[in-house]
Amino acid sequence: MRPYLILVLFCALLTFAEAKLNVVFILADDMNRDSWGTYGNQDCKTPHIDRLANDGVRFERAYCSVAMCAPFRQELYSGRSPWRTGTLPNHSKSVAGTKSIAHYLKPLGYEVALLGKSHVGPKECYPFEMLGDVSKAVDANPELLQRSQKFFDDCEKKEQPFCLFIASHDSHAPFTTGDPSAYDANKLNVPSYWVDTPELREEMVKYYAEVTNYDSLVGMIRTELEKRNLWENTIFIVCSEQGTQLPFAKWTCYDNGLRTGLVMHWPSLSRAGSVVEPLVSIQDIVPSLVSFLGGELSHGDCDGQSFLSLLEGGSKPIHSYLLGAFTNCRINDNKDRVFPIRSIRDERYSLIYNPNFQNGITSNITLSRALEILKPDQKKKANLDPASSWVMKANLTTSEEELVHKLHHRPEYELYDLLNDPFELVNLIGDAKFKKVGHRLKQALHKKLGELGDADPVKTERKLL
Repeated sequence: MRPYLILVLFCALLTFAEAKLNVVFILADDMNRDSWGTYGNQDCKTPHIDRLANDGVRFERAYCSVAMCAPFRQELYSGRSPWRTGTLPNHSKSVAGTKSIAHYLKPLGYEVALLGKSHVGPKECYPFEMLGDVSKAVDANPELLQRSQKFFDDCEKKEQPFCLFIASHDSHAPFTTGDPSAYDANKLNVPSYWVDTPELREEMVKYYAEVTNYDSLVGMIRTELEKRNLWENTIFIVCSEQGTQLPFAKWTCYDNGLRTGLVMHWPSLSRAGSVVEPLVSIQDIVPSLVSFLGGELSHGDCDGQSFLSLLEGGSKPIHSYLLGAFTNCRINDNKDRVFPIRSIRDERYSLIYNPNFQNGITSNITLSRALEILKPDQKKKANLDPASSWVMKANLTTSEEELVHKLHHRPEYELYDLLNDPFELVNLIGDAKFKKVGHRLKQALHKKLGELGDADPVKTERKLL
């Protein structure tokens, strides 16, 4: 081989070795993980997410700490616990000094941008290049694609690696996008943790339409990366955020609230069709990305742990327990009601603590409307939302009565075996066979809450009102 050819080959290899991976993260809005086909849904159409899971890796036990939008996003972007960022309530902003992924990747030469829904602040804590929000009322996928294309073009011209977060409004209520005609309400399988009513089925149709619309965005962005020959040089992540606004999901510490769908393509690490079983927190995403991309974190920067060992096929857990929380204050319909919830889970069991259990729970708009239906002058109310239709349904079975009661009343502690009871329908707290499990989780929960300055959640919440 001639010397100049050797030199050209060497330079090419050097350029390839020094090339930095890009990051594209597509975030949904209020979406149950069990709405995706890859997590077992047989009705909702999510072909692009399912394809990504087949090509990459799916996380089976990924959780957030608070099932509300602002806390979730600030936990995701900072890698810090909401107790540390001061973002337990919804519509909150991080405390001064909070660092986020932009602080860690910009020194590495990355353009770090956020497109779509923001719901974070202040700017100095989240110094993203803001590419603007989009409408919730109409399908924003074409506009999200167009702005993404312009961003890719700009980065290509500057020869700059990028980290782009695309935050869709799908599937946040009210459900206004997608194609509801793709679904037949009468043919849907209603999960056992919901009461089957016509109102619920119609809401599921509209909700599934938005889930499918989000899935279409995932396919559009992937196709764009493939056209630009960027796919094999891009860490591509999709995430469902916390659960939907339908009952027993968002605004709770149940699995359908805190458990998030997390699927990714991670060049050189993710094995096609692999599943990560151990517990993972969304706090782990920032330290994983920063570590892999060559950045440095100082001690205490993040509360999360890198999950790179799990992507490489390791099975050793990086978390023994994960905490969860719900803070009732600063919800749209609440100015003074106090009903905090705290939780802890390991890989099999979840324990939920309701310290103000003596009071009926009125912790979100859905529940409040349902409670209004119980008033004598409201019993003939038309246009029922799903939770209210549960209350109004005639001839309730025993199981339905139990769900309606659970909607409004919670005991001090709830203990669930997620392996045998994934929908958390059977509270085991009084079962002698699970006394040791309950005791262990109670001890771990209260120890951690004490360390976080949250030993008395009722007192914590009153300070936040």
